[in-house]
Amino acid sequence: MNNYQGEYPVLEISAEKIKNNAKVIYELCKKNGIEPVGVVKGYSAIPEVSKLFLEVGYKTLGDSRMKEIIKLRMSGINEKMMLLRIPMHCEIPELVRYADSSLNSEIETIQLINEEAKKQKKIHGIIMMMDLGDLREGYFDEKEATEIAKEIEKNMNNIELLGIGTNLGCYGSIKPTEDNLGQLCALAEKIEEQIGRKLEMISGGATSSLPLLLENRMPKKVNHLRIGEGIVTAKDLPELWDVHIPGLVSDPMILKAQIVEIKKKPTYPIGEIFIDAFGNKPTYTDKGSRKRALLAVGSKDIGDYSKIIPKSEGVEILGSSSDHLITDIEGYEGVLKVGDMLEFDIFYPAMLYLSGSDCVRKVMI
Repeated sequence: MNNYQGEYPVLEISAEKIKNNAKVIYELCKKNGIEPVGVVKGYSAIPEVSKLFLEVGYKTLGDSRMKEIIKLRMSGINEKMMLLRIPMHCEIPELVRYADSSLNSEIETIQLINEEAKKQKKIHGIIMMMDLGDLREGYFDEKEATEIAKEIEKNMNNIELLGIGTNLGCYGSIKPTEDNLGQLCALAEKIEEQIGRKLEMISGGATSSLPLLLENRMPKKVNHLRIGEGIVTAKDLPELWDVHIPGLVSDPMILKAQIVEIKKKPTYPIGEIFIDAFGNKPTYTDKGSRKRALLAVGSKDIGDYSKIIPKSEGVEILGSSSDHLITDIEGYEGVLKVGDMLEFDIFYPAMLYLSGSDCVRKVMI
């Protein structure tokens, strides 16, 4: 992570707040018999931040990119690593070498992992993913999944079937419930009966599954969750779900950007409106002439500008181009000038962009 010398834009990361949130979630999960995986992919697995998870007790870190898992290994992290995206065939040698476990949904891939693990004289753990209606990854047919589990248990000596899991809310927007996670638990019992032993992990999803814990409605057999957003931005549950976990703080990461222009301008574009730089045709409201500030950060850095929130009263985001953020500061009560900095709270999608941009400085305070 670069040393902070005042250059903007900056993604400022509070070590104290990350550790606080990680501890709150860890203790909530452990109290309910659940082992959480610290998901580090959202902020590009910055090693200094990832190590904070381990300091409060997490035993496993999860990431969806092998490049980032390797980066964590090279930074000296020796704890368990889990690959969260279904492995590509081309990355299986690295998967077995650097990761301890992975999520899987294709028998051909699992067979290749078994063969590679045999070459490397290792045992690789897998969680078989089930699709419970969100329609992203996972087996959709329970009978097929049961047969695959039996095949792994019987014929793959270098694969350890750790358990089964699911993902909810990432594509199909399906909410985790007692019913759909109950289906996962029921399937786990069928598989256990077929293979003659208990599964170690029943992985019931991610941050979106936490409300069930708070309401004491999580099926008892679920003992594993993969948590990232609920720790590192902690915005989705309070802002989108109206669910508040006591002790969490919702601004462990903030964006700081510098003003490069302040001018009074009309609020309605002049001329024939066509499309913007991204092929969209926005709509505008004519509010007369108002003071606006242009900041040196844009969609290339943040993605969708609606995923950041000004921390200052009287500042409103009007839009963005690839390089600039356009804000209305007419209602700001203080004095702003070119060269000043504005701060923004960020949602998870903005963090994905900011942490991955080489043009945004990352600073841990």
